[in-house]
Amino acid sequence: MLLGLRQAAGAQEIYAGRYKAVFTSVPRKVPTSKTPDGPLAGNGDIGLTLGGNPDKLRFYLGKNDFWRAYPVYPGGGIALPGWLEIDIPALAGAGYYAEQIQDKAEIAARFTKGNLAVSVKTWVSATTNTVVVELGANEACSMQFALKAAEGNTSVNAEGNDAGTHWVTRSFENTPLLAWPSHVAMAVKVIGTKPESGGSVTLTPNSKVTLAVTIYSNHDAKNWKQKAITEAKTMTPATITRLQKDHQGWWAKYWGRSSVQIGDPFLEKYYYASQYLFGATSRAGKFAPGIWGPFITKDSAAWGGDYHLNYNYQAPYWAAYSSNHIDETDNFDKPLLDYMESGKRHAKELLGINGIYYPVGIGPMGLVTTRWPLTADEMEKRYASRENTIDGGLKFLGQKINAVFSVGNMLMRFYSTYDAAYARRVYPYMRECANFWEDYLKFENGRYVIYMDHYNEVMPNLKNKGQWRQLLGDFNSTLSVGLVKMLFKGMIDVSGFLNADQDRREKWEHIVKHMSQFTVREVDGKLSLKGVETSPSPIHSGVEGLARVSIHGLVLPGGVCGPVTDSAFNQVLLSDVGRWKDKMKGPGEWANTLGNGIETCFPAVVRVGYDSDEVMKQLTDRINRQSLPNLWITAEGGGIETLAAVPLTINEMMMQSYEGVIRIFPNWNRRKNARFDHLRAYGAFLVSSGLQEGKIGSVKMLSEAGRPCRIENPWPGHSVQLLRNGKKAEHLSGKVFSFETSRGERLELISH
Repeated sequence: MLLGLRQAAGAQEIYAGRYKAVFTSVPRKVPTSKTPDGPLAGNGDIGLTLGGNPDKLRFYLGKNDFWRAYPVYPGGGIALPGWLEIDIPALAGAGYYAEQIQDKAEIAARFTKGNLAVSVKTWVSATTNTVVVELGANEACSMQFALKAAEGNTSVNAEGNDAGTHWVTRSFENTPLLAWPSHVAMAVKVIGTKPESGGSVTLTPNSKVTLAVTIYSNHDAKNWKQKAITEAKTMTPATITRLQKDHQGWWAKYWGRSSVQIGDPFLEKYYYASQYLFGATSRAGKFAPGIWGPFITKDSAAWGGDYHLNYNYQAPYWAAYSSNHIDETDNFDKPLLDYMESGKRHAKELLGINGIYYPVGIGPMGLVTTRWPLTADEMEKRYASRENTIDGGLKFLGQKINAVFSVGNMLMRFYSTYDAAYARRVYPYMRECANFWEDYLKFENGRYVIYMDHYNEVMPNLKNKGQWRQLLGDFNSTLSVGLVKMLFKGMIDVSGFLNADQDRREKWEHIVKHMSQFTVREVDGKLSLKGVETSPSPIHSGVEGLARVSIHGLVLPGGVCGPVTDSAFNQVLLSDVGRWKDKMKGPGEWANTLGNGIETCFPAVVRVGYDSDEVMKQLTDRINRQSLPNLWITAEGGGIETLAAVPLTINEMMMQSYEGVIRIFPNWNRRKNARFDHLRAYGAFLVSSGLQEGKIGSVKMLSEAGRPCRIENPWPGHSVQLLRNGKKAEHLSGKVFSFETSRGERLELISH
């Protein structure tokens, strides 16, 4: 029998502990400008990537807040603070074995050569700015260690020693166009032995040597350098013991927030690995992660490691809402809010309208990361055009929708929590998006239409030889129509919740009601979606059927289509998904997600009702086709966005709520046992249930916000007993139940 998450007498089973990543060879993609393949650990701010050979180990240390705040990449973007080197000459040619232990959030390695065996355990403290490396050996051997700050790219470096604690710093400051300075300090102390001159240590049997590395930036503290040095100097064995206890406690709470069990060890492994990597990547109160999270192993990461706003920045968070990891999404909004004044200026200066208009890429603290090259010569070299003043010198790439993309995440969190403080925080941003689109939309022939907002990025490049303007002119892109409809539906809901802008709701309701319909055409006797209504671009006008970009507007994050919203149109989408197999040339190519879109396409087709067994098969093939030993599923065009793919796909099979109705096992083979605990539904409900031998057990819910509940009858044709706080209450019947709830009320549905 499948067991759920157990909490009794202080004991807790962490189901994620059944799975770990295993490495039997040296990482090959460390360092890299994209996704590393080595063992990973992190605390949502600091990321540790283990690279190197057994005799020359390299612990690369990235940090979400260490940026070269320069508006052009390469050169600008997130930067590498540095690394810890550990050289053990006796391990030259040794065997390599390491584990990424995800429930404990640590890396455990063992390197063997002949009779010599050296063990290494490392973890990034979940509660402090500390990285711990513990080493032991069964035979005496020498070890050399050094802490290094990355150099170059206009950085200024320094190093020193303070009473046996070695420290290094790296700074970006006082260079042209730098938006703000960044400084980082790292300090290391050896615990368990006294190092010899030059950082030499002897490992001996039955003893342990610990290296504690503290890392602080000027965004952490004004006294960033001294803080790193002081904390390292005062490290003791007792300090490490306390940090480890706090670390394990944090991760135990993280895993306790939700769980799923589906009887498929392969997909469960990637489910929990993705949850682990996201927990290691993002944290409340810290800078939001860029494309590669904190797992930075060199400067000039691809796309500057920035916040790419036409889905890459938003996608990593999508599974966190239903997985009940709300705290880890709390850093999402700040970069968007910080850029608002610039966004208003772009809208006025470039389009002559109100609201906010965002380029394709931004960074933290109001930074723009996507300026065209600063010289015409460099522009020509990279883009086959000397015109580096397009759109005021910034990359909008023909898309007006970038700011609205993020409203999807804001609405996911709002509907999932009904948190008034959060709604007040993001409402000004949403309202500025509404201001923009009220001005930009055209009302023609009884409908609102969208000109010149493009299905894909349109820009000069080496292929079109500067003739890119011939591709401009998309009319009613599915992406634009869907996201704008999402925006105004959300404005109605959030403004009503906050009792704000009552005088504007009539206009917003008119837009939602009269927004252009999605364009369809007949293909092989069946209706099929078109990517755009019309376009001069053969690429855009030739997009037929449901695809990743359309899904963004319609289903995820758009949420304006589905089996409840419009069952007839939903059948069009299902028919399109049925054609995906026809386009495959080999395993793993279903939905065309090798480049981008695994986190979009797979959960979306679950939402619209495509066969769950087929989705799981195709998802397994896709993972096998393109993933790394650290269980990070890779895509050519992005990094941490893929961490949402498996969790959200499975969560949507277990429970759905995005159309305002909670559905239990809405798209799951009822012959397969499964269980989920504490998944978060819209309406701020935490929901748990199980399926055993074809029968759904009781459905338990906690109402966090006291919202009305609408839930599809999990037992069609049967009446249901509702229990409130353990006591019998209403009898319910029908296809969909609706009942009021109270804040903090525990509810249970039991079939008669």
